[in-house]
Formats: sequence, C-alpha cells, structure tokens
Amino acid sequence: MKRILIIRTDRVGDVVMITPMIREIRKTFPDSFIATLTNQNSNDVLINNPHLDLILTDDLKKNSFWKVVKQLRENKFTDGLLIMPTERAAYQMFFAGIKNRIGVGKKLYEVITFMKSVSRNKYIPLRHESDYCMDLARTIGVNSKDLTPEIFITDKEKLNGREILNSLGINENELKIIIHTGSGKSSGNWSEDKYLILIREILIKKNNARIILTAKEMSSNFRSNILSLNDSRIVFADSHINRLRDLICIISNSDLLIAASTGPLHLASALDIKTIGLFCHRRMNCAELWGAKGSKAVNLEVSSEYCDNNCSNDKEVCKFEEGIKTEEVLKFV
Repeated sequence: MKRILIIRTDRVGDVVMITPMIREIRKTFPDSFIATLTNQNSNDVLINNPHLDLILTDDLKKNSFWKVVKQLRENKFTDGLLIMPTERAAYQMFFAGIKNRIGVGKKLYEVITFMKSVSRNKYIPLRHESDYCMDLARTIGVNSKDLTPEIFITDKEKLNGREILNSLGINENELKIIIHTGSGKSSGNWSEDKYLILIREILIKKNNARIILTAKEMSSNFRSNILSLNDSRIVFADSHINRLRDLICIISNSDLLIAASTGPLHLASALDIKTIGLFCHRRMNCAELWGAKGSKAVNLEVSSEYCDNNCSNDKEVCKFEEGIKTEEVLKFV
C-alpha cells in the first residue's frame, strides 16, 4: 500500500494549490495513506479534508527538525512529494528514510540527497500553479487535469462563522462583501486609499451591502478614514479572527470576496464563494499562474499595454495602483 507524504511549507494560498492533487491522488489510490506536512500558519487549510489521513506541521521557527524526522519515520512513507524545494524538508525526508522522494528542479541539496525531480521548464509554457503541483502527483501515477481547489468545513464551523457575523450586526439575508486589503507584500496590490474609494462606490451602488474588512495589517490611518465615513454598513472583523480557521468560517458565510493575489482570495475560491481577484501582469504574479480557480472566480489583470508603458522592463518596479480601475471591479460587483 502506498503511503504518500505531500510537503508544502509556505503560505496559505500555496497550500490551497495542493488541494486538487490531494483529491486526485485519493481517487487514483483509494486505499493509500495520504499525509501532508505544512507550517503551523497554513495547516488550517487542510482541516476536515476527507482525502487526508494525517496532517503534520513543522514549526519552522523552533527546533523541531528532528521531531518531524521522527514523525515521518514512524509513518513509514513510501513516497514523498516536495512541491516547492526547501532544504529543510529535503533533508527531513532523507533522514526519515523515504525511498521515493520527488522534488522540483535540481537544487544542490536535492542532488546530495539523491532526490528525483520534475522540472517546471522555466515556466514555458506558463501554466497554473496547481497544475505544476499536479505534476508531482503525475510522477506516481495520477492522470488528471482537474485543478478545482477545495476546502471543507463542518456545519458547526459554518454556524460559528455566522455567529461571528451576527456579533458584528450582520444578518444572514444581507449582501456580505469581504474586502481584504492586505497581501503580505507577496503580490501587487492597491493602496488602502484606493480600497477606500472602492468601498465608498460599492456602498453608493449597493444599498443593501455590508462591507467586511478582514486584513490584520490595516493601518491606523485607514481605520480612521473608515470610521470617519460614519457608515454602520462597514465592519472590522479582524479582531474576531484568532486563527486562520476563523477567517475560513467567515468567508464561507459571505457572498463575495475582493482581494489582490493573496491567501484569502484562494480560500474563498476553494469554498466556492464568488471572488474578484486583482493581478499584475508580471509573469510570476499573473492570473494565468496564480488566478483563483473556483467556478465563481473573476480574475482582473493589469493589461500588457499598461504594464509595458508604466512598469520597469524587468517588471520589478510595478505601477499596479492605476493598472486596474475601481470601475472595472464595480462592473463585476
């Protein structure tokens, strides 16, 4: 029987990208034992996933290297899939004695540990991140192009999210729009001032809308500007989010989420909630690679013309702010 370990120890949105391959591995090997190894900030994405037998975590800030090695050895994995190369995880799999270890590319530590690898071929032709993840599943026998992401919540969790919104004065029948202004600097994003303009325009056009702000990194100036609007239809939910699972429960009760290319956008997409995502045109940040994959997703990207005329040639300097107009977002709202 196959005992398969999937490792992705980076950010929340990245972990959402492995949910299609988890499902397709389970379909291909229904009797296998499937586990994941993620960091403690993102393992909530995988809770209640019926295709998983075990969720392991590695606290990258603590001295947990050998603890993880011991756990991997105890579970006697036959296959280890390292989705994005990290030296730490490569050596953990090596010392755990996992025989069939597959990574990405040809890093020195992968060569030293005799790891097999797949290539992203310099992203030519460009495909979606979840498809690149699926490549590793394909190496062990999976044959699927279904890249639909998924997150699973219980009825109790759904109720918990509803109760959080009720405590904020939002009832079940109101139009609930989450606007997540943060991105953790992982992608191009609007300024808070521009999000403020969008919020005002939504409230003018949608009298029954409730705006829910969820970003932890909102500035004090932005909060003050929101409060100065003196509009009870806008609520701050960030103080009610103690862990990622709380945010997932809130999103599951919303009607629409608007955000840049960041974790909450992919959470909403995987929950089959309507999303509007904002993407820059830079090759490694564009919608083709990182776009929300849910059936109700709209991915808006800065045009190539705007990018060529306003951003640096190497695309490291991004003039994202004016690349997507609020009017474009409002059209889809």
